[in-house]
Amino acid sequence: MNITVIGAGNGGLALAGFLAMRGFAVTLYNRSLKRISSFIKSRVIKLEGEITGSVKIKNVTNNLEEALKDAELVMIVVPAFAHADIAEKVSKYVKDGQIFILNPGRTFGALEFYNIFKKNQVDKDVIIAETQTFLFASRTSNPGVSHIFRVKNAVPISAIPSTKNEKLKKVIEDIVPEFQVVDSIIYTSFNNIGAVFHPATLILNSGRVESTFGKFEFYLEGITPSVARVLEKIDAERCSVARTLGIEPMTAKDWLNYAYDVLGNNLYEAIHNNAGYQGIIAPPSLQNRYIFEDVPMSLVPISEMAKKLGINTPAIDSIIYLSSIMMGRDFYREGRTLERLGISKLSLDEIKNLIYKGV
Repeated sequence: MNITVIGAGNGGLALAGFLAMRGFAVTLYNRSLKRISSFIKSRVIKLEGEITGSVKIKNVTNNLEEALKDAELVMIVVPAFAHADIAEKVSKYVKDGQIFILNPGRTFGALEFYNIFKKNQVDKDVIIAETQTFLFASRTSNPGVSHIFRVKNAVPISAIPSTKNEKLKKVIEDIVPEFQVVDSIIYTSFNNIGAVFHPATLILNSGRVESTFGKFEFYLEGITPSVARVLEKIDAERCSVARTLGIEPMTAKDWLNYAYDVLGNNLYEAIHNNAGYQGIIAPPSLQNRYIFEDVPMSLVPISEMAKKLGINTPAIDSIIYLSSIMMGRDFYREGRTLERLGISKLSLDEIKNLIYKGV
């Protein structure tokens, strides 16, 4: 199968090498040449960490039309705030039978992508899907070199509408057996663990980040017992929204066991028992996707859906407001609002019909 990976950042570079090592013909696309210039001719990606080795991929390019020409599966690995722009650009080159997967969608990324294809009158028979989280924790250590800290045991994935899930399952589980097809994007979007772990941890460690330029381990040093209690509150609010939407969510503690085989009496213990988090250093500044992605594209739609359902989310709202103040932005205005997603005036039943049936 011809697979195109869009985005050559920490995740995209690692995923391109990972899929090529599994024997697939991989093209890696990045908008700017800066990230790919050092290996655009050699096409060699080196993996370190849990998976080691060097592999030559089919193509490395900054030409999107070229990248999508023969693509059967398109793995989109960019921050969620770039999903809309990618959808607009990709929609010009869509072909029948292609599968587009957001890795991950954060909250309702696939719905946003689906709406843009619909607005642009893409009439091809395609599948649009999102994963609940990224397949592994990885960092680019040098140009063309990626360190994979740990591959997750399993990652939920779903298509929109859900009627496409059976076709998705037949294809994707042979390519990435770690992907487990679930009922709907309500499950993937509202089991968004990045929304729980990333923004609050960074905000609550903001002084340390700015004074040390992130020279500490993000999870194992940044998540102290008191920080973990804030994360548990955010997680409880997320789970309340998920249950009201009709799914049984995984708590963050349960997810750590699901993804990493990690146990603990509470969230703090479970995080600190996860060897997969060892060596993951904090961002060097607050100008990071943990805020710019996870606040507007993860927490804002969860908060908005909560308000629609009559659920209070004070911990989630506090992180959104603090982030907006600290970054001089209005993330509620900029984010994935229900109005922007086209579902603000729909009833809960109408939202479910759209997600499950596409009508």
